[in-house]
Amino acid sequence: MTTNRRDFLKLTAAAGGAAMTPFAWATQAAAQGLDTMVVASGQTINSLDLHRTGTNRASYQVAINCYDRLVGFGSRQLPTGEMSYDYDTIVPELAESWVISDDGLVFTFTLKPGATFTDGSPVTAADVKWSFDRAVSVGGFPSTQMRAGGFFRPDQFEAVDDRTFVLRLDYPSKLSLPNLAVPVPFIINSAVAKANATEADPWATEYLHTNTAGSGAYTVTRWDQGQQIVYDRNDAWVGGPLPEIRRVIMREVPNNSTRRALIERGDVQVSFDIPDRDASELVGTVDVFSTPIENCIHCACLNTRFEPFQDPEVRKAIAYAMPYEAIFQSAAYGRGAPMWGGGTEITDTAWPRPFPYVTDMEKARAHLAASSFSAGFPVQMSISLDLASWMEPTALLIQESLGRIGITTTIERIPGANWRTVALVEKSLDFHLENFGGWLNTPDYYFFWAYQKDRLFNSSNYDNEEVHELTERSLHMSMDDPEWAPLVKRMFEIVIEDLPRIPLYQPALNVAVNGASGYEFWFHRQLDPRRMKGV
Repeated sequence: MTTNRRDFLKLTAAAGGAAMTPFAWATQAAAQGLDTMVVASGQTINSLDLHRTGTNRASYQVAINCYDRLVGFGSRQLPTGEMSYDYDTIVPELAESWVISDDGLVFTFTLKPGATFTDGSPVTAADVKWSFDRAVSVGGFPSTQMRAGGFFRPDQFEAVDDRTFVLRLDYPSKLSLPNLAVPVPFIINSAVAKANATEADPWATEYLHTNTAGSGAYTVTRWDQGQQIVYDRNDAWVGGPLPEIRRVIMREVPNNSTRRALIERGDVQVSFDIPDRDASELVGTVDVFSTPIENCIHCACLNTRFEPFQDPEVRKAIAYAMPYEAIFQSAAYGRGAPMWGGGTEITDTAWPRPFPYVTDMEKARAHLAASSFSAGFPVQMSISLDLASWMEPTALLIQESLGRIGITTTIERIPGANWRTVALVEKSLDFHLENFGGWLNTPDYYFFWAYQKDRLFNSSNYDNEEVHELTERSLHMSMDDPEWAPLVKRMFEIVIEDLPRIPLYQPALNVAVNGASGYEFWFHRQLDPRRMKGV
């Protein structure tokens, strides 16, 4: 589904291109060798195991770089010339080939010959089964992600022989095959994991929290928590073309100004996820990639456990008091797509889509006056320090605007390593900013994570029985099914009215490169160095 990207590109072109500079893959053919690539990132890695409870998004890169999946996504060139993953193309990774039964219920994978883990032991279908068993059994985010593809129980997975793995579904789903290409179903060396498991920890989460046991393109050779992680190439990797870069050093540099100076001087080859302001100002100095993040929205989230936010009039008041344009210019520097001022009639299934709210202080005051909290109230608004480049200016603008209608906010700044736990696992923040982006590019998948009860990214604790039912019905249904679009449109209608999440804008992922080439955007918003090289 490419509607979202096209809409984004149209919007940015109309606004002067939003500094999206063209980079053609073909122009990088003459690249020179780059043995070690140094990357600066403002994000904090808090675990080497994506399956561990509380593992943050920055840590997903470990699963991508150090482990294989059965399949992956292909690549394609965007109209801008930049390279991106291709959601519509599934390619082999650890699997050499696969066959899907006519009824769509049985997937048979044949593993590549010669695949080995970094300790030299062969990768077998038994390792795949153990890894899938772990993913559906460990609970939390990984198990929920597996369910999105129709994978619920260990009895759905069978190791027929060393190279043949069979997966059986309860029902066919449009998400099953692409869900095998996301970071979660990674293949672990089961012998190593079992040797370090305990009765209390049967899935070796404590061991894999600080060690890798994969067959991927790289392995972690050093992790100084809060400072850096070092990846060294796995020369025996068979999951794809052997990367040119032998070592990747990912340094955690929280200060935006420091990261900017490092990339400008060429002290690092990549500055990852840079602020929109730096992206706009660095164009022409270094290579800047700004890519729309599909299925992603920056939102203000209203936790329904907080009494005032249980009142629909309060939620409407806040929606009309949001300083949308000021946020878009001050926090995003106009880079991205507005998510306000949309039409009231829903005629299509495009997502993300602008909600039909605009900044209107008179309407905001009227809705608050009609609520049970007409005199206003105090509330704490929380932001992540890892995402302060957009959250800080956004929070300050919201604070000022809500103060004009009598809602007093204090801003709480939470370290990035703790954000996921308090915001998403505990869901304990009354009023906060969030930026969930769905990995599988359909609107029902976004709803599965952000609007269903108890889902990780439903940080507002939103609970609507009809939305839950509609999501369950549409999630696995083909988008060509005549019933699918009406179900999705009804989902849109409900959440636009209920407003547990107030969309602000669809962001872009900004990456500055100086002394390297081959950068490619990925939906998981982490750096994939496997195709990168020198210049």
